[in-house]
Amino acid sequence: MTGGPSPIGRDVTGGRAADPAGPVTVLVTGVQAAGKSTVAQLLAERLPRSVHLRGDLFRRMVVNGRADMTPDPSEEAVRQLRLRHRLTARTADEYREAGFTVVVQDVVLGPHLGELVGWVRHRPLLVVVLAPRPDALAAREAARAKHAYDEWTVTLLDRVLREETPRLGLWLDTSEQTPEQTVAEILDRAWTEGRVT
Repeated sequence: MTGGPSPIGRDVTGGRAADPAGPVTVLVTGVQAAGKSTVAQLLAERLPRSVHLRGDLFRRMVVNGRADMTPDPSEEAVRQLRLRHRLTARTADEYREAGFTVVVQDVVLGPHLGELVGWVRHRPLLVVVLAPRPDALAAREAARAKHAYDEWTVTLLDRVLREETPRLGLWLDTSEQTPEQTVAEILDRAWTEGRVT
């Protein structure tokens, strides 16, 4: 981690971060088991007037006719994924217009990352990509109660991340970090290194 004060400062009265520049949208992405949910929740808890927006909720709202992404997805699966990302972007913008900082968390890989970034209207927009090594991912997946990998393998999804996903924002190798350490690094670096236009 880099040293020095966080660009968003510290609120010594409550130990929470305070952003003098106002609300932002932070997109936290990465493959399954990268720690997105935990990191996004902890980050939102450190920010004033914040929302943790879980993009996967829009997928789970579909009761009948859901088509999930696979390594060889159908056209309908891709259409539903793009719908989920559009809904995520619109919801994030609505919260921003209401004065909230929004921490968006979802698996957004390959060309879909650039597409979602384009759909979010409000700036500043910060992108944080959690990119632990495949061996660390495999260890985390084995320790989890829920298992995210079925047709996908850790190696296959990691390849999509590293070879097909545009290098937008701040990429962090979190293999050796606790979630709290990752959040501290995000607070220290994302407001300068994670900004996208």
